[in-house]
Amino acid sequence: MDAPLFNPAVVKAVFRDVTWMHVSQSAVRVATSVTRTLLAEIIEGARAAAADEGLTVLQPRHLVTAIDRNVEVDVANEWYDHSPTFRALTGDVASPAAQPGMSGRAHRGKPSAVTNAHRFEPGVKRLLRSQGVRAVPSMVRELDGVASVFMMRLVRSAAMVVREGGTRRYGTVILTMPGEPLPPPSQENPLQSAPPREGDRRTIGGNDVLDATRIELFGDIRQRALTEAREAEQTHASA
Repeated sequence: MDAPLFNPAVVKAVFRDVTWMHVSQSAVRVATSVTRTLLAEIIEGARAAAADEGLTVLQPRHLVTAIDRNVEVDVANEWYDHSPTFRALTGDVASPAAQPGMSGRAHRGKPSAVTNAHRFEPGVKRLLRSQGVRAVPSMVRELDGVASVFMMRLVRSAAMVVREGGTRRYGTVILTMPGEPLPPPSQENPLQSAPPREGDRRTIGGNDVLDATRIELFGDIRQRALTEAREAEQTHASA
């Protein structure tokens, strides 16, 4: 079985930053798989943007183009406020939390995904190599920041699922173009039709992270992330 994209200890550290709850090994594996699926989709979009320019090495601007072209992967707003690339687009002056030597912990009083963004860089590099893609260091840091912020959001939602006892109270978002009629209602809402959560209110399990994925992602990327996470769990169980 392939080694996990991110060190499990690093992923567990994200859970500890967000919640006091216990975290199962299954939850760690699912969070890793979902984040990998998201990053792979972003990298593929950035590769296409680079190819349009006749380039083979990814630049930060290709990340911006990938997100502009695919709203399904636009999931890391907290990172954009600290990213040199995205801040340059708006002409904003860097905030204290983004200044060298001025950690978010010092200003916020608690850990943040931005403060600890660097911890996902080895996994990002492995993913780029596995997809046969090269990227400049600044692009690696951008992907690292997106991964860190997204996983933090995923863990927050998983903790909420545990506290609320499931996801039945949440609906879905349907995107349409102006003037376009709404599609007919789905026969099955993946959140409203979910059965009540099983298990205690102190431990985040793999199914809780799957439910969090349904909250944080939508469209094709959500279905792909759920499918790949389930397949990864089945592979682990049969190993």
